[in-house]
Amino acid sequence: MHGFTLDDLERAARQVYQVMPPTPQHAWPLLAQRTGCSVWVKHENHTPTGAFKVRGGITFLHWLVHTQPQLRGIVSATRGNHGQSLALAARAHGVRTVIVVPRGNSVEKNAAMAAFGVELVEHGRDFDEAREEAARLAEREGLYLVPPFHPALVKGVASYGLELFAAVADLDAVYVPMGCGSGVCALIAARDALGVRTQVIGVVAEQAPAAKWSFDSGRVQESATADTLADGMAVRRPVPEAFAVYAQGAARIVAVSEAQIAEAMAVYYRDTHNVAEGAGAAALAALLHERQAMAGKQVAVVLSGGNVDWPVYAKVVNGH
Repeated sequence: MHGFTLDDLERAARQVYQVMPPTPQHAWPLLAQRTGCSVWVKHENHTPTGAFKVRGGITFLHWLVHTQPQLRGIVSATRGNHGQSLALAARAHGVRTVIVVPRGNSVEKNAAMAAFGVELVEHGRDFDEAREEAARLAEREGLYLVPPFHPALVKGVASYGLELFAAVADLDAVYVPMGCGSGVCALIAARDALGVRTQVIGVVAEQAPAAKWSFDSGRVQESATADTLADGMAVRRPVPEAFAVYAQGAARIVAVSEAQIAEAMAVYYRDTHNVAEGAGAAALAALLHERQAMAGKQVAVVLSGGNVDWPVYAKVVNGH
């Protein structure tokens, strides 16, 4: 993926704003007390689909319908937020959308995707197996296989980075959760296009550590499983194109435990009255883990989404 100019990103942002407004970033006093630093939360849980992915869906579909005049439909794999993003954008263009999810996927994310009118297919034990089935369906039915990572997606997602950096000057660091990499790479793209010096710190689940293993070793590595409460981060093998970006552009990658993720979900509710899904809370979990090193600094955390099933959330907030 080539570097984007500020003009590239601002053009993409204008496409995003035809569908949704910018999201807020708030400095919450209780989080500042808890961490010992100034904490800005980028509220991507306040988009029309409850997660940051919608930004990339908007710009990707805009690119796709203008470059594929014979488009018969699209297919992609997701744990939920990417699928909702594509569904919202594709419905606006009247494009048939088939979404593959692994068996046992979030009931409420599945329902949200179905409400947008997608054809939902359940296949495989995890995201990576669902991704393989999506490729087979694309071949068999002549559909365009939407990857989880693509420059046209990243450009749209970068709009949240532009908003954050414009609103908050002199950020020392931003923590961002990592799945397939569009969120972290978009943040790096926005930072570099604006020429600011903020550290971008990626966050993975200890139960899905492949991106951290890859970053620390300098080559793409795969984990045997990716079984985590943070389903948006449950990826066994990094996308090589994304790895090439964050291997150069991220300061480090932090791994957080399931207990730390659950605690951060509860902290978000107690300190800000916002609902965060597992991946959405992971950045705050990492900051809480590193709060001594961050004391006195100006830090942002990306609350990437709030789409968590109620039974799961109820267990978490009740300490189970």
